[in-house]
Amino acid sequence: MSVMKELTKGLFRENPTFRLVLGMCPTLAVTTLAANGLGMGLSTAAVLAASNMVISLLRNLIPSKIRIPAYIIIIATFVTMVDMLLNAFQPQLHSQLGIFIPLIVVNCIILGRAEAFASKHGVIDSIADGLGMGLGFTLSLTVLGAIRELLGNGTLFGVNILGAAYEPFQVLTSPPGAFFALGLLMALMNLLSKKYKLE
Repeated sequence: MSVMKELTKGLFRENPTFRLVLGMCPTLAVTTLAANGLGMGLSTAAVLAASNMVISLLRNLIPSKIRIPAYIIIIATFVTMVDMLLNAFQPQLHSQLGIFIPLIVVNCIILGRAEAFASKHGVIDSIADGLGMGLGFTLSLTVLGAIRELLGNGTLFGVNILGAAYEPFQVLTSPPGAFFALGLLMALMNLLSKKYKLE
């Protein structure tokens, strides 16, 4: 039951974007398209699960005085691997995400989970925590990207949904539109949480 709890908490109760308000830089920057949000979220989830696993395995070997630099080196290794894989197999997505892939290294979600969870728990729970938080982040970015793309361009994952007659709400494709859409989604999340007592 503990593993399932760790796996599902990031989807709603401790959603990194809508509840904990972490990782705002990529959230606001790359979510102009649903595909970008999905790609960024899955990249972050992969790094999160892998780095949590390694940090949990090494938690008793890393001296406390150098734990943060050690965590950053572990995280940077997995970010470099994800960056190279994206460049090799998804070059278009890689170019659209740009600098935000290397910046996963300093994403506060990943370092926060390493410090708060993986350094104190076993390997299986740490992987579940990383996957759960990563999937919650992926879900948040994909939903935000889908709303911005649908209302801002009339498309969803590049497919025209609303037809040629639709007049795009182009403010949603701009940075202020990202803040506007994120604020509305956070308000909706808080409303659902209070209504269904999901605190």
